Amino acid sequence: MRAISVRAAGDWTGEPDDCVVLDFAERGRRQGALKGVRGLGFERDLPEAALLRSGDALALEDGRLVEVLAAPEPLIEIRARDPKLLAQLAWRLGDRHAPAQILANRLRARPDAEFAMLARDMGADVVEIEAPFDPEGAIYSPARARHHAHHEHAHHEHAHRDHAHHDGHGHGCGCGHGHHHDDDHHDHGHRGHPRK
Repeated sequence: MRAISVRAAGDWTGEPDDCVVLDFAERGRRQGALKGVRGLGFERDLPEAALLRSGDALALEDGRLVEVLAAPEPLIEIRARDPKLLAQLAWRLGDRHAPAQILANRLRARPDAEFAMLARDMGADVVEIEAPFDPEGAIYSPARARHHAHHEHAHHEHAHRDHAHHDGHGHGCGCGHGHHHDDDHHDHGHRGHPRK
């Protein structure tokens, strides 16, 4: 059984037949075997590369839907009250070709000891967390891009919040991972400079 298309979150309703919990890298793959938490096995065979967002669904050849949930993964969160400092740090991440998620008063990126030290030296707090990663500028599926155009205001601070979709759409595959609010992360409390 193949998954041949993507339904953007908000563009489908009802109970999914299964769900898959995928990290950022896994959500960006066009092909590959997947197994849902209920045991449904299928082959992802999308016509083009597309970053799946939490709450999207993969449509199988027989019409069944498999919901996609973003898995928490190790990240660093850069926090600063000065918007100019955050903008400078976001620019530096871009200069390093590193994906970054931009939130209202913080940035998220993959662990990078060199960048973390630079951010601290510039006056930001850097905290190690586990959270879903939803970086800016990643490739959207065409369906997601259409849906996104109508909900652009929710993209930044509410990127994960708008998938309280078990409430809004009645989804619920019982995977037990929940739908991650933007602040639902495990803060490991590693602040300040790294240990020498």
